[in-house]
Amino acid sequence: MRILITGGAGFIGSYTTEELLNEGHSVVCVDNFSKYGRVERDYFQHPNFTLIEGDVQDQKIMDQASEGCDYIIACAAMIGGISYFHKYAYDLLASNERILASTFDSAIKLHKKGGLKKILVLSSSMVYERTDRYPSKESDIVEIPVPMSTYGFQKLASEYFAKGAFEQYGVPFTIVRPFNCVGVGEQKALTEDIIPSGNISLALSHVLPDLVQKMVKGQRPLHILGDGSQVRCYTHGTDIARGIRICLEHPNAENQDFNISTARATTVNELASLVWSHFEPGAPEFISETPYEYDVQKRIPDVSKARELLGFEAKVSLEDSVEEVCKWVAQATKAGLF
Repeated sequence: MRILITGGAGFIGSYTTEELLNEGHSVVCVDNFSKYGRVERDYFQHPNFTLIEGDVQDQKIMDQASEGCDYIIACAAMIGGISYFHKYAYDLLASNERILASTFDSAIKLHKKGGLKKILVLSSSMVYERTDRYPSKESDIVEIPVPMSTYGFQKLASEYFAKGAFEQYGVPFTIVRPFNCVGVGEQKALTEDIIPSGNISLALSHVLPDLVQKMVKGQRPLHILGDGSQVRCYTHGTDIARGIRICLEHPNAENQDFNISTARATTVNELASLVWSHFEPGAPEFISETPYEYDVQKRIPDVSKARELLGFEAKVSLEDSVEEVCKWVAQATKAGLF
């Protein structure tokens, strides 16, 4: 298959692109490198990979990139850590809506020509921001309150783009909600606020590499946002990418939404303890810092739908993920990336 992925050089996008190439598909990527700056990925030299460096909001670029594609994966978005939700409250709505509109406009044109089989939309666990139902089922989304953060609200809107394009134009879709991707390859975000946390400045989007870089740089005790009781399901990028590919290929995924995640729920304190044990013997020492407003206390998905309809289950353990990220961040820190 020939697949267009927007934001295919980003964090989840890179894992997904590698998964698709490894499975024999041809991949066209549109990315403007706005988050990390110009990066080089190993697969850039793959014979079945085409990179178009440009803005997804540019309709001409998107129409040209999508020509001849069987599928589109809408992965590009403004995305960052919790501080990002406050700093870019308006831009997260406006820019991401424009990114989606141009992507769907191209998808609709391609579908009218009979070329597009489906569009896959990468949503977010943040659509469950205000749920009180754990584990959260896909069917809960129509009954729980809408998110308060503009990021969560916009991610919910991305799902309605898919439903609207299907209702009006018959474009088949699949919605994927990944939960807390972990892995290697994330760098300092160009537009992320530099946040002091003890004696370390943070500029990353995800908690695991931030915790690791603090340990690498010698922070003891380890500073944690909030009291550490926040619960997440840390899912390795290879598992999320495999879930995305299965959602793209599997007939049971058409016009469906799926939580793509590990079922293992972990507190931030438990995660931090695993990181601590990689560097230090004995009991971990933590200091609690004031959390941000949108630091959701629980994100726990029900993963039974993906298991029953698609046969998907996450495979990579949290322990293996932590070990991998610890080694990678230590190397990246020495190289001056953090």
